[in-house]
Amino acid sequence: MAKNFEHSGTSWKGQRLKHDESLVDHLDPRMRVITVSIFALAVVLSHDFFVLLLGLFSAVAMAVVAQLNFKRTLRRVIAMDLFMIFLILMLPFTTPGEALFTIAGLPASKEGLLHALMIALKANAVVFALLALIGTMSATTLGHAMAHLRMPDKLVHLLLFTVRYLDVIGQEYKRMRRAMQARAFVMQASKHTWRSVGYLVGMLLVHSLERSERIMDAMKCRGYKGQFYLMDDMVLQRQDFLFMTLCVPFFFVLIGLNFL
Repeated sequence: MAKNFEHSGTSWKGQRLKHDESLVDHLDPRMRVITVSIFALAVVLSHDFFVLLLGLFSAVAMAVVAQLNFKRTLRRVIAMDLFMIFLILMLPFTTPGEALFTIAGLPASKEGLLHALMIALKANAVVFALLALIGTMSATTLGHAMAHLRMPDKLVHLLLFTVRYLDVIGQEYKRMRRAMQARAFVMQASKHTWRSVGYLVGMLLVHSLERSERIMDAMKCRGYKGQFYLMDDMVLQRQDFLFMTLCVPFFFVLIGLNFL
């Protein structure tokens, strides 16, 4: 069952958000991927502030249902907002329209301010939904859900291999750092430090390439022909159908409000 596979162990410990077990964890992973994709499309393509506020409210409510850790979730959302803040601050001054105020001779338009606010609402709604429905499942489960949804094999394989060997590369980096520290290396703002860090990154890339070649040779020896065979079963259950009965009307309302 998908539920059992969800809690299976993987090598990368940081792939899931810290949260308490909730109703969301018992939903079919395929259902969660489809739901968040439709929600993201509906929100991103909307141009009505009421629809965007409704989408943001529903996404936050889903995060509450998923029992996400409040501080860590808020920290991730704020990090995303800080990444976008320069774009949002520049839009009022680069979008033509009715001037609201002027700073250093540059007029800030009403249309640009509304556009910036709209982008912020869309981004926050989508991020909350992703954290609630996708961030609470392991990356390995996400890869298997994508494979069951007939997504491109190369994309699925890339995700699964990345998750599998992130920790391996991290351990290799720590080993090389310990070797540098054993030789009395101290991180400083100097030419020697930057040269040493460059050598560290270069050797890490070389070791990663060599390891990937050894892994591919080992897989070919075991009959690998570019295809993974999924041994887990993902079956829709009662809670999945109940979830669908709630989401489908909500999506119709969310999309339909744009045409009123």
